[in-house]
Amino acid sequence: MLDIKKIREDADGVRKGMTAKGVDAEVVDVVLKHDGARRSKLFEVEELKAKRNAVSKEIGAKKKSGEDTSDIQAEMRNLGECISSLDQEVEDISGKLHEAMLTMPNLPHETTPVGNDESANKVVKEVGEKKTFDFEPKGHIEIGEKLGIIDFPRATRMTGAGFPMLVGQGARLERALIAFMLDMHTKEHGYTEIAPPFLVNSESMIGTGQLPKMAEDMYKITEDDLWLVPTAEVPVTNIYREEIIEQELPIYLTAYTPCWRREAGAAGKDTRGMIRVHQFDKVEMVKFVKPEGSYDELESLLQNALDVIERLDLNYRILSLCSGDISFAAAKCYDIELWAPGQDDWLEVSSCSNFEDFQARRAKIRYRDANGKPQFIHTLNGSGVALPRIMVAILENNQQEDGSVILPEALVPYMDGLIKLTC
Repeated sequence: MLDIKKIREDADGVRKGMTAKGVDAEVVDVVLKHDGARRSKLFEVEELKAKRNAVSKEIGAKKKSGEDTSDIQAEMRNLGECISSLDQEVEDISGKLHEAMLTMPNLPHETTPVGNDESANKVVKEVGEKKTFDFEPKGHIEIGEKLGIIDFPRATRMTGAGFPMLVGQGARLERALIAFMLDMHTKEHGYTEIAPPFLVNSESMIGTGQLPKMAEDMYKITEDDLWLVPTAEVPVTNIYREEIIEQELPIYLTAYTPCWRREAGAAGKDTRGMIRVHQFDKVEMVKFVKPEGSYDELESLLQNALDVIERLDLNYRILSLCSGDISFAAAKCYDIELWAPGQDDWLEVSSCSNFEDFQARRAKIRYRDANGKPQFIHTLNGSGVALPRIMVAILENNQQEDGSVILPEALVPYMDGLIKLTC
């Protein structure tokens, strides 16, 4: 959530930021209208309460002197009714103001490229060379089915499209990747591992910015007002919801969770195989940091994700996402993409974002500054990394002409010494 003071003091700048994020800048006027009405009503209420206090003292003095106070007491009752009515109006306007502010995305950071869609994203860096083959490379669907490690038909029959099932060495490979990533983040990068719930309430989804804007992309258990987590970012960030963090900063947390997304806005796009699925596994990194160091922390977060990619010996590129392509809550975001020869395309496997104090304001997460005063913290998160697409990249880049797949050396210990997937 944005700071209401920022909106009041720099309305034109906020309008510019809304437009850059692809949001109608009229929302700023709606917020200012409700804010002005609320402040006006609060002023009326405070004046009436001050008058009530003064009259109460007057009644007390008159009672001591034996004077009749019935007329003044009748006035007080009327005053009390007016105050109650105005208090209700303030509450109603505050609710409208809060709802309007929840629809406002975070403002893009000054270093975020301005653009309407992914075509305006900037390639920051490309590392390694695209794999070449002496044979026609196959896609992961054909590779996986020939190896017997992916079963799309049975998964579709039991659940529906977009819910892949891994079998045998495929399931083992996914488990190996999860363990490999968690070990790297905890042993080398200084993160504490969390095993969070896989269901969260609406307040948690609001806190990290998934609600209300992205409700149609999420899976909800309506009877219990619970949501299947779209990413571990949600439960892990909400660990400190409505708290003042008293422990030493920064705090680095990592977690594995399955993730569920409807991908309602992506119908017909990359629906075959494991490129775009409704259920997938992911290892996530979340940081809670002081504001002054949050952009340095974003660079180190990006490097933590890159360490995974580099250890797996995959070529990649880094994109700085433009204002129209970054998430609702992010101020700045890097994407890491891997080359998939079977797709002849780049696949996003990680997004690393700085939300500044946007999520903290929504979730009421604060820390104490040097003077002991509570301030909103900065939150960051990054995929460390998402499993389906990195498995696609491993299968397609490491495929052999006979249909086998050479495993990255870093995964061999996690596969009990297995160096190759074979039929």
